Amino acid sequence: MPRKNYGMWYEVHPTPVKGDDGKNLLYVRPKSGLKLTMKQLENYCERTYNLRYGEMSRAFDMFIRAAGRFLAEGYRIETPIGSFAPRLSLTKQVTDPDKVKDRDVRLDGVEYNPGKLWNEEMKKWHDGFRRYDNPNTQELMADKEKLEQMMRECIQKYHGYITAGMFARYTGLTLYSARKQLNEWTKGDNPKLLKTPRGKEHIYTEI
Repeated sequence: MPRKNYGMWYEVHPTPVKGDDGKNLLYVRPKSGLKLTMKQLENYCERTYNLRYGEMSRAFDMFIRAAGRFLAEGYRIETPIGSFAPRLSLTKQVTDPDKVKDRDVRLDGVEYNPGKLWNEEMKKWHDGFRRYDNPNTQELMADKEKLEQMMRECIQKYHGYITAGMFARYTGLTLYSARKQLNEWTKGDNPKLLKTPRGKEHIYTEI
């Protein structure tokens, strides 16, 4: 039976949790590597909706500046694309409310609640699913020799260094598994890789 040539690509991966049959339960996610940049989105809107190029970026920039100010003051912001609110936490465990001090509170980022809008919009275009035959993560992680060979091939392909994202795309591993394996190669008495911070990510180079 021929495969569908439309619908959302998805991958199947195992979880650490065992099912009733003793095997790992599975989860699905959209196919890795599917990514659209802001530039590509603006090009699409320019062609399809006659939106002037750059207009969307300017609107986002202005929104972030204005919303950032009010989020910093503790406001929840309701928008057509969902609501945004500051997320707070305590720097330590406290059980007595009277002992919570200003210095114990920290900003943990922004909570986003998309509401029903995205579901309703996606349903207009949604046309089922089609499976992408991704590698079995557990089998890949178990074959350390093959993984090491793929790591060296990946480093050579990317001119001497890789990131967890690069390694995940090259091997078919999840980003979590790719990062975990790369970090393992940086440890021990004879590490294979050197981990170096670069901006918000890390790069890995051979030792």
